[in-house]
Formats: sequence, structure tokens, C-alpha cells
Amino acid sequence: MEIMYARCAGIDIHKRMVMTHARLVEAGRVVREIRESGTFTKELLELRDWLKDRGVTHVAMESTGSYWRPVYNILEGEFELLVCNARHIKNVPGRKTDVKDAEWIAELLAHGLLKPSFVPEVPQRALRDLTRGRSSLVSERARLANRVQKLLKEANIKLASVATDVLGVSGRAMLASIAAGEDDPRVLARKAKGRLRAKAQALGEALQGRVRPHQRVLLRELLKQVESLDASIAALETEIATEIRNETDIPFEAAVALLQTAPGIAQTSARAIIGEIGTDMSRFGSARRLCAWAGVAPGNHESGGKRLSGRTLHGNRSLMRTLAEVAAAAARQKGTYLSALYGRLAARRGKRRAIVAVAHSVLRSIYYMLTSGVSYQELGSAHFDNINRAAVIRRLARRAEELGYSISPVEAVAA
Repeated sequence: MEIMYARCAGIDIHKRMVMTHARLVEAGRVVREIRESGTFTKELLELRDWLKDRGVTHVAMESTGSYWRPVYNILEGEFELLVCNARHIKNVPGRKTDVKDAEWIAELLAHGLLKPSFVPEVPQRALRDLTRGRSSLVSERARLANRVQKLLKEANIKLASVATDVLGVSGRAMLASIAAGEDDPRVLARKAKGRLRAKAQALGEALQGRVRPHQRVLLRELLKQVESLDASIAALETEIATEIRNETDIPFEAAVALLQTAPGIAQTSARAIIGEIGTDMSRFGSARRLCAWAGVAPGNHESGGKRLSGRTLHGNRSLMRTLAEVAAAAARQKGTYLSALYGRLAARRGKRRAIVAVAHSVLRSIYYMLTSGVSYQELGSAHFDNINRAAVIRRLARRAEELGYSISPVEAVAA
């Protein structure tokens, strides 16, 4: 086979050590060198210098958990790096040693048989870490809110039955008073603000409970954690906005504004999506590949001419979670193409599959929006009816006949 890279290396990565195999073509013959290194920064810097001294130009490694990240950080900018899916470069059975694995990776790389995974640039990685960190904190806050509601139920307080947000401004004031020792439901109900004041009688009944001393202690500590998380989330949101605004090499701000023209995509969702996929769609090649990478495209499982399964494959979980939230929001907006798509599919295939299909459609739209720089173009809820109006009319006429009615075109009646 043709040799694509004359001076390359393969790295087998583990938690405490990395095995490197340098494959060098010199004077028409292949020279192989092996080096075992630790994973401390000093040892990785020595590995980088060792590879540079040998004139290595390309380095490949497996995407083993998160262990590849420290190695990538040190070697980035010095070599052409390829991070590859471990399933795609698995060695043949019976040849499983660290040295053999590194040699196999280098051999595949030398002949151009490796397909690299998508690793964002440094600015996008920073934005991705911030948006994922915010999402993690929001999830933790939701868990705390559930624990608060469970505690209130055990104390016979039904605040969630009256107030939409138990941890809102009014709810927080009432819970703080309960934690401080207040038991009078009328006094607690007076702390309601805004529209919740109109529910004073219902609040009084809901706030009448049996709160024990240990439950007040638990409630007080849970409220402290919620306040701490709120402050952390606000700090991350400020940092995300700063990162997007200050980055001049990549048009993050323009891309976020562009994505918000699509139904269901708010500023927070747009920032999270850009943090995952970036702004350059050429790295994916097509909308189909982007959707498959994200895990919202139908899978292929066919044998003997029969399609056995179309289940979606595992993709980018953070992106899938954000797209599912966007799809759910878009499905609730009336008079849009996405809401019509959700309604058609939910009736036949169920709500969960419909959400995945809407997420798939949203991501395809995002791909073309970022590729062309054009804002979202709404097709309208009548799009599917306009595709084949004759078929729609026949279906409605057949249904009317089944119910004992007949229909005729409006034009014919007017004539």
C-alpha cells in the first residue's frame, strides 16, 4: 500500500502512561522507535520534544475516555493530530499489547487509513466547556427543586399545587420563613407577590402543614444550595456572554443571532448549539453527516434485504439534549412547519419519536443557515397540505362519506 506519511507516530493512551510508536521512513526502509512515558505535564513535554527531534509530522491517538485530552493539549500546534474512534482502529484478536496497539495505530496512519474525529478549536472548546458547565448546574438545581418539593410534601405543605414555581420570588420568601420557624399560614401567604396574591385563600390552605424541626434544618440547607447554584449559573452566563463577545476570529455572536431566527431556539440554546458544532460546517461535509454525528439521524441496521432497525445511534449527548429542548419548544408554537411536523408524527409514531424527528429537522436547518448565512425561512403549518392538495382533498372526502356527508369545491358551488 502507498505510504501517505513518511514520519508519523501512533500513541496508545492510558490513565498513568502512554505508549508511543514512531514510524520513520529513512533511506527507503522503515525505522521504528518505541517510547513509554508518564502522563504528567513534564513527561508529556519530553514526549513532544522526542517526537520533534525525530521529524514526526502526524500523530494519531485513540479517543480513550478523557485521557487523550492532556496529551492533545501538549501536542496541539506542533503536529497534525488525529483523534480516532477506538472502534474504528481496533487491532486483530490475539495481538493486544500496549506496544502492538501503538504500532497498529502508526501503521494505519502511515497508509492514510484513519478517519479523525471532530475536535474543535481552542475558542470553541472554551465556549463548549462553559455551556456544558452551565447545563450541569441547571440540572443540579432542578434536582434540588425536586428535593425541596419532596420535603414539603412530607411536611404536609402543598405549595406546588398553587404556585407554578416553588423556588420563585414568592415561593423563596415563604420557604425562608418556614425554615426560620414560621407556622402561621396567613402570615406565610402575605409574602406572595405579583399575581400570586390573588390566590391568598388557596395559599393559606396549601401552607397549613406539620413541619418538624429537622425538616426546617433540611429546608434551610437546601435553600442555601439553591442560592449558591443560582449565583454560579449567573456567573457562567456572564462568562459565556463575554467569551462570545470578545472572540473575533470566530463569528460566535453573529451565529448565535442567526440561530435565534428559528422557532424554539432562544439565546441560551443557540449558545449551547454553537458551542457544540461551531460555525464552520465544512468540517462535517453535509447536513446528513452532521445529524448522524449529533445522534438525531435514523440508524441503519439491514440484513438480507430487510431493514431490522432504524434506532438512532449514540451521538453528542449534550447537543442531543439541547436539540430535544428546542424541538419541544418549537412543537408548542402554533402555525409553524415544525409544529405541523410534530403533530403528524406524534399521532402515528408517538411523542418521543416525533421530538427526535423535529430535532433532526431543526439541526438540518441550522446547518444550512450557518452555511449560507441566511436566516430561518418559515414554511408554515400548511406546508404538508400544499405538497399534494389532491391527496388531502381525497382523504377528507372519503372521511366525510364515512360520516354520511359529502363535500364539493367552493368554486363549483359559486358557479
